Amino acid sequence: MLLALLFLCGCSALGQFAPSATPTATASATFTDTPTATTVASATASPTITSTATSTATAEPSLTPSITPLPLTGFVFDNWDVVAVPAEIKDGIQNQMIAYISANRQVSIANIATAQPATGVQTLYFASPTRLRGRIPVLEVNSTTGLEVFVSRPGNALAFVRTDGDIRSNGLYILDFATGFSARVLAGDSPLVQRGYYMKPSWSPDGSQLAMAVATGYDIDIYLYATDGSGRTNITEHGSYDMWPSWSPDGRRIAFVSDREDCPSWIPGEPDFCDALSVAPPRGGQVYLYELASGKISRVSDVAASEAPYWINASMLAFASGDPFDLLNPQRRIWRADIRSGDVREIRLPDSPATASYLSEHWSPSGAAVLTQIAEGENRLVLLSAEGALLGDDDALDIPRFSMSADWSPDGERIAVGGTAGQCPFGVRVRDRRFRSVANAGPPPTMCDPRYSFDGEFLAFTGVNPRVDGRNDIYVASANGFGATSLTSDLRGQVELIGWVGG
Repeated sequence: MLLALLFLCGCSALGQFAPSATPTATASATFTDTPTATTVASATASPTITSTATSTATAEPSLTPSITPLPLTGFVFDNWDVVAVPAEIKDGIQNQMIAYISANRQVSIANIATAQPATGVQTLYFASPTRLRGRIPVLEVNSTTGLEVFVSRPGNALAFVRTDGDIRSNGLYILDFATGFSARVLAGDSPLVQRGYYMKPSWSPDGSQLAMAVATGYDIDIYLYATDGSGRTNITEHGSYDMWPSWSPDGRRIAFVSDREDCPSWIPGEPDFCDALSVAPPRGGQVYLYELASGKISRVSDVAASEAPYWINASMLAFASGDPFDLLNPQRRIWRADIRSGDVREIRLPDSPATASYLSEHWSPSGAAVLTQIAEGENRLVLLSAEGALLGDDDALDIPRFSMSADWSPDGERIAVGGTAGQCPFGVRVRDRRFRSVANAGPPPTMCDPRYSFDGEFLAFTGVNPRVDGRNDIYVASANGFGATSLTSDLRGQVELIGWVGG
């Protein structure tokens, strides 16, 4: 049974917008001119005239900001709802499940090859990899929402964006499965776009808190939102742009990017502040770590990162520098940082041209190897060691730039290689850790966005079948890529793979 979330009820716990005051220049001036004349008649008839003038002027101007601050986004906790969470997931997901979205499901089609009018409904499902019809409907919204879903690793909570044209309901929501309680925590038509940057939220490993970058009056800070709605905490509280939070797998740290090294503050009047009228917004910054236990913030490297950092494992980070979209210098470089030893290194072939870009990288679980595309005239798919040595390549896998998606098995023995964003020209491709072929199947289906289960037993992916109206489905196969079976062919709607949850 599909579950509908109703988000038009409830009230705001705190104000949505609290504009901050703009300082203005003040000046005070006092001028006094007091003449005094006294005439005294005497026998000598000598008049005496006394004139006294006093002039005093003081001015105490205060600094006027160069720009007016944006309204502050206060903590919003409204549009409350209690959802009847299915019993199979309410108390935790014991077995691994596949999360995916189905849009515009058709329930009565005589010919599945015939296009049908849209139903206007999107549904988030959790599905068993071993039971072909063992799907559980979790969330249902209008299809105009453009559903963006972020599920916690244990599968005990999720965050999602709802935008259906009504300011009273648009925003970022959190749903806690244990209580069934749902509410909006960040209002706005595009809550994940802050000061022009798109920034995904990041769940804590236990699903109890959500890290989110939110614009303040002049800058961006990172906040932690409690799943139970008890409030939010500003963990950076700095005048710089603090962006792209990423929670470590062990829950001890949050990595983020900040421009504080180049711009100590964007707040007018603070020491060494950057004037937004004459200084362009940052394109990135250095990578920093926030320690949950101590609240300490430390810089990982002086290399300027241009994208969100991400965790390879609990002790290793990966990030990228350069801008592949810069017309004058289109370059992208990849880096690995060991936060325990402090070793930060660029991963690059010794004979690679200086202008080559390294794209779509996917690290092995240990951080010892990385699969990446080298773009310099032609695309080249290579497997490199952390020292930059060539471990393997494949000229046959000619995937367009930025269109390669891959995933390593948890033990690092297998890597599945496919496409993404509809650019998926090949069937199931699985390689070993030396990039030797394990599975080399031809389409249909093609393989997009492969994802290994947490125990490494299953491989899920989105497959496109050009023989049936070009529709795509969610497939599950063995770790080697064999025995692929569709989980969604009976849904008759477009699907999107989210990933694995629970277990």
